[in-house]
Amino acid sequence: MPGPYRPKPTFRPGGRRPDPRQQKKDENELNINEEITAPQVRLVGDNIPEQGVYPISKALAMADELELDLVEISAKADPPVCKILDYQKYLYQQKKKAKEMKSNAAKVVIKEIRFGPNTDEHDFQFKKKHASEFLQEGSKVKATIFFRGRSIMFKDQGEKQLLRFAVELEEFGRAENMPALEGKRMSIIIAPNKKK
Repeated sequence: MPGPYRPKPTFRPGGRRPDPRQQKKDENELNINEEITAPQVRLVGDNIPEQGVYPISKALAMADELELDLVEISAKADPPVCKILDYQKYLYQQKKKAKEMKSNAAKVVIKEIRFGPNTDEHDFQFKKKHASEFLQEGSKVKATIFFRGRSIMFKDQGEKQLLRFAVELEEFGRAENMPALEGKRMSIIIAPNKKK
C-alpha cells in the first residue's frame, strides 16, 4: 500500500531557504525601518513635530505611530537623513517620474523645410535661418526638395543645394544621411549638435 503523498520540497534538502533580507536590492531602493542601522538619524519632512536628530528607536516609534515608514533618503550623511512617509507611494511616484523623464527624452521633433530645385539665394538664406533656429531648439531638420513635373531633370542641382544647406548649418547640426531621392522628393536630415 503506497504511503501518504508528500509534496517535493522546493528547496534543496539540507540547504537553507533564501533569506529575503539578503536578496539583492534594486539600486533605487532605500533602507527602510529596521534596515536602517545607524544609532541616530536626522529627521526631515512634514510628518514630524520638529526636524532634528533623533535616536533610531524614537524615529521608528514616530513612524509606527503615524502608520508610515521611516525611509533613509541620504545614507552617506552623518547622521543619515530620514523621512517618515508611505514608502510604496514614494516608490510609485519615483517610477512615474522616471517614466515621464524617459518619454520626454524620447520625443524628437522633426521640423521640415521645403525647397524647389531652383530656389533663389534670398529664399535659401531665409530657410537656412529658420533651420538654424530649429536646430538650436534641439529639433531635427528635414530639408526636402520637391521636383514637380519635368523639374526632376534638375535632381543633381537639388542634391548640390541640399549638401550646401547641410554644410552651411554645420555650426548648429550635422547631416545624418546623404540626400536621398524618394519618388519626386529628395531629402536630408540634420540633427542638432550635442550641447557641451
